[in-house]
Amino acid sequence: MHTATTRIVLAGLLIAGAWSATAQDRLTGKSFATRAVVMARNGMVCTSHPLSTQAAIDVLRKGGNAIDAAIAANAMEGVVEPHVNGIGGDLFAIVWDAKTRKLYGLNASGRSPYSLTLAELKKRGLTHIPSAGPLPVSVPGCVDGWFELHKRFGKTPMPDILAHAIRYAREGYPVHDEAAFYWGSMIARMGKFPNVMDVYAPTGAAPKRGELFRNPALANTLDKLAKGGRDAFYKGDIARTIDTFMKKNGGFLSYRDLAEHTSDWIDPVSTNYRGYDVWELPPNGQGIAVLQMLNVLEGYDFSKIPWGSPEHIHRFVEAKKLVFEDRAKYYADMAFANVPVQDLIAKPYAAKRRALINDERAAASVEAGNPALKDGDTIYLTVADSDGNMVSLIQSNYRGFGSGMVPDVLGFTLQNRGELYSLTEGQNNTYAPHKRPFHTIIPAFITKDGQPFMSFGVMGGSFQPLGHVQIVMNMIDFGMNPQEAGDAPRIDHAGSSEPTGERSTGVGTITLESGYPYETIRALMVKGHNVGYGLGSYGGYQAIMYDAKNKVYHGATESRKDGQAAGF
Repeated sequence: MHTATTRIVLAGLLIAGAWSATAQDRLTGKSFATRAVVMARNGMVCTSHPLSTQAAIDVLRKGGNAIDAAIAANAMEGVVEPHVNGIGGDLFAIVWDAKTRKLYGLNASGRSPYSLTLAELKKRGLTHIPSAGPLPVSVPGCVDGWFELHKRFGKTPMPDILAHAIRYAREGYPVHDEAAFYWGSMIARMGKFPNVMDVYAPTGAAPKRGELFRNPALANTLDKLAKGGRDAFYKGDIARTIDTFMKKNGGFLSYRDLAEHTSDWIDPVSTNYRGYDVWELPPNGQGIAVLQMLNVLEGYDFSKIPWGSPEHIHRFVEAKKLVFEDRAKYYADMAFANVPVQDLIAKPYAAKRRALINDERAAASVEAGNPALKDGDTIYLTVADSDGNMVSLIQSNYRGFGSGMVPDVLGFTLQNRGELYSLTEGQNNTYAPHKRPFHTIIPAFITKDGQPFMSFGVMGGSFQPLGHVQIVMNMIDFGMNPQEAGDAPRIDHAGSSEPTGERSTGVGTITLESGYPYETIRALMVKGHNVGYGLGSYGGYQAIMYDAKNKVYHGATESRKDGQAAGF
């Protein structure tokens, strides 16, 4: 969760005392592990909210598969965590299909309005698209994503899949800690927009921790989807309501934009990291940044570099800086821009970039290579079933409560993903009508020898590639189990160039979670790094690892969230 992200920079300042990140005394495992992995054979679900996990478990127990259960969990997430996701947002997924023994990628992100042009945005004197209001709204792709997944892989009728979310939206649920933490500030920021108070603060104030919250309008909308399918959203009354609302409030998203929306089935791309194939989706998302970073880091022998050491953190951050310059220059909607994906994720290119890293000094000036973000609020979930199907799914409104634009009587917020276009002419990610924006949300998957090994993701805006790389390294280089890999203190870095046009700012700032000793921080500062604290900037992780030998799923959930891993 990044909405209230705070960074405190320690530019060479001495801080008294030491940090520790020790869980209670456990019999086994790393000292920072908060719990053991959950193990089961028949099914596994890992989400950021227990009610979402239980909805998916119920679908699995009643004969549904992993795809059905993932949709049920995502629908429930939109009810119980509306501050970070919902049907007004976009979706990406990677599916391991046990029948064909293949990975399938789905890009269910929406495009910009036909009627909004770069000239119109320039006429308004904008250098960036604002984060709230009608201008950053792009077509919501989530619902089409559900029905594309269901059409290709599902088996449970959609009314049964959505029944849990409909019931809790209508009857209510107690607001949990993380949602309550952010809800009030978001109401203060977004309460001026139409319908926000009626839907999200019906008593006149944001619900507090433990208070019951109901969203009957969302229940009615979900019920229409259950009965009428995806066309009820994109071509029926819901689309007409959105069109009318946007016109009334100075927006550009129209019925045509919704009616012509399509998702795309795409092939995931991969790199091999020390014998494991790590899979991501190609742009318009930032997934290949993970593959680029891993290629750079593979050139170092981490069996001789301890986890959490200055050498580990320095190399990790310097690799990130190099890759994020490529991310800023190249990543965009591939229907509009030439993105040299295979060149960017090639090992020889990584070797050239690695040669730019000074092992003793933080780089203050980094440029994009020449081969032949921003905060965000997101949910990630993963599901596996008894047949061996696995789903890695991520979904988001972008910032908390998205654009703040809540269409009449529908009960959800439209996303503000359009904030992530550049308004500088001639760039890959420059705004254009009917174009997908650069996207931060990325699902991931790992295979080994052609077998599924792990489905995982780490939500959290521009932190996501860093989070993915840390999970992979924690398991493969440092021998952690999936829960330990997620609980380990994390490394973030800010200050790189962005696809929205901002340029890098010197060495940037490393922010470290509690758990790194002062000696490490001091050594990093000697190398020229700025080091500080980060509040809420370290993402949220869920994972399912598959033990092929024993045919057992190992589920892990994010200790920084209010989630649950459960199996049966």
